[in-house]
Amino acid sequence: MNICKNVALRARELKNGMLSLYLDYYPAYRNPDTRQVWKHESLGIYIYAKPRNARERKFNDEMMEKAEAIRCTRFTEVINERYAFFDQKRISQGDFLAYFKQQLKKHDMKWTYVYQHFCKYVDGVCTFGEINLSLCNGFKEYLLSARKLSNESKYISHNSAVGYWSTFRGLLKLLYRNKLIPENLNENLDKLDCVDVKKVALSSEEVVRLAETPCEIPLLKQAVLFSCLTGLRRSDILALRWEDIVDYEVGGKCLHIVTQKNKREDVIPISPEALQLIGYSPEKKGKVFAGFKISWLCYQMKNWIKQAGINKKISFHSFRRTFATLQAAAGTDPHTIQMLMGHRSIITTERYIKTVDQNLLDASARITLKRSSLNSGNPPTAP
Repeated sequence: MNICKNVALRARELKNGMLSLYLDYYPAYRNPDTRQVWKHESLGIYIYAKPRNARERKFNDEMMEKAEAIRCTRFTEVINERYAFFDQKRISQGDFLAYFKQQLKKHDMKWTYVYQHFCKYVDGVCTFGEINLSLCNGFKEYLLSARKLSNESKYISHNSAVGYWSTFRGLLKLLYRNKLIPENLNENLDKLDCVDVKKVALSSEEVVRLAETPCEIPLLKQAVLFSCLTGLRRSDILALRWEDIVDYEVGGKCLHIVTQKNKREDVIPISPEALQLIGYSPEKKGKVFAGFKISWLCYQMKNWIKQAGINKKISFHSFRRTFATLQAAAGTDPHTIQMLMGHRSIITTERYIKTVDQNLLDASARITLKRSSLNSGNPPTAP
């Protein structure tokens, strides 16, 4: 951001014989968000170019005095790195929700959900000046007891509330960094901790059962099994294009994509079986799963899973988790799984695979009640 060093009072001659007074900022200021450049500010004050009598000269003196007072005020704001058109008073009256909505296109869907919940919390009206500790803490409490946007008969999970709150705190950080709020509210806002929940995944036998069970929507079955074979998120599967399937440097094919969640470039090897599943052909163009409907994940997917004899509570994300757990069970090392899953942190990967740690299984078998397994071979002596 350019820092203005000087504010000068200037006059521009008009056709009616008057002078229009304005302020000249040097160097010019560029808004980091809109990239709009501010060089001048019209004061809306006019004086006579050639005063003809004492009255007009007195009028000019009074207007010049007012203009100079404004110039001094603006220069003081410059010293404080504030401008009249971006000062805290004007910012505080700005539409925070409009700014929030503008940010949605730069982030994943979680930001949209947070925006919708916040709109509901403030009844659709909120200015920057209203963003304070009280409002933020109130929103945190709202999230902890909020109902789902898609089904108000159900509450959002605790961990969803934790994720939404973390996203909102990220927005507050952005506001402070761009000088849209006067203080860093995050310093006085508590974080929310996730609670451990049972991570549901399918066994290898259950995956085979799903593959063998007919589904009334073949495209749904194809997308589910493709997720099990590749570990792709639902959002990445829906965005996947045939053009994203390219040659892998060491042979075979891979997916060269930018993930929808993290906006991160990933290269993911893809097995011949996965290619055969989707009927890959180099000539094909467009989306791989064109026509896929999110609504299928309710009744149709659950009914198909039930027909396969699987009684687990399964979401589409369970198939991504299935990929990770089956890789771990097959002996794939965690760092390789991390790369395949596109995780930034190995900690995230470990959450997926901790349920199939072979070392834990081996350790659990070392304690026994069978006499033949005791080192001494003799029964314990009573005290």
